[in-house]
Amino acid sequence: MRYAIISDVHSNLESLNAMLEMLKSDDGLLCLGDIVGYGPNPNECVALIRQRVTEAVLGNHDVAATDNFGVEYFNPIARNAIEWTQRAISKESVDWLNTLSYEIRAPEYLMVHGAPKNYFEYILDKRGASRAFKNTDARLIFAGHTHIADYYKLNADGTIDHAHMQNGGSLEIAADARYVINAGSVGQPRDLNPKAAFAWYDDAQNTVEFMRYDYPIEQVQQKIRAAGLPEALAARLEVGR
Repeated sequence: MRYAIISDVHSNLESLNAMLEMLKSDDGLLCLGDIVGYGPNPNECVALIRQRVTEAVLGNHDVAATDNFGVEYFNPIARNAIEWTQRAISKESVDWLNTLSYEIRAPEYLMVHGAPKNYFEYILDKRGASRAFKNTDARLIFAGHTHIADYYKLNADGTIDHAHMQNGGSLEIAADARYVINAGSVGQPRDLNPKAAFAWYDDAQNTVEFMRYDYPIEQVQQKIRAAGLPEALAARLEVGR
């Protein structure tokens, strides 16, 4: 089966719509959390993902929006946005988000928002990847949270390779290796490429295809400003950081 892997939608409806248009009816959809936060359309994004998703896990912004957990660790811009989201989000959206778990384990992969066991830890380097590999025996770890499209490969000899997928690209999954795979962000890329990101995982071909795509950034910026959200959230979409 072919699965689209998405993460960090962050209430960016225009980008999510553009991504969903690439799906075929028999494609699966795996969502790694942070559906809400930062952006201006939390309820619309929750509704679309709820309707289409195969499996989804919670992100830290999802938890913060539903029960205020972890808000004290947010920077001022993120805190402003989550407070706005808490006012805007519907009971229906909250109730559905509350049904999600922090991890999902399938035979071939583990889904988490940030990292195995430490669910909201950022995997930003090989040391972080090493901790992730030690905290699970899953062959494939699908994680988001960093908004950076990349992967880490644990080789049979214990060494770890790392590759940025800033402009997309393909990965053939080796039978004798394990991987942390980050599909990047649908709603707010931070790898200096403003194009939105997701990945295709084909469990029959054992491949991952990292995708970048355009969406109408200006429309999202207009909505952010109209909602009174911080200007920095609109400006960063143009530069991907």
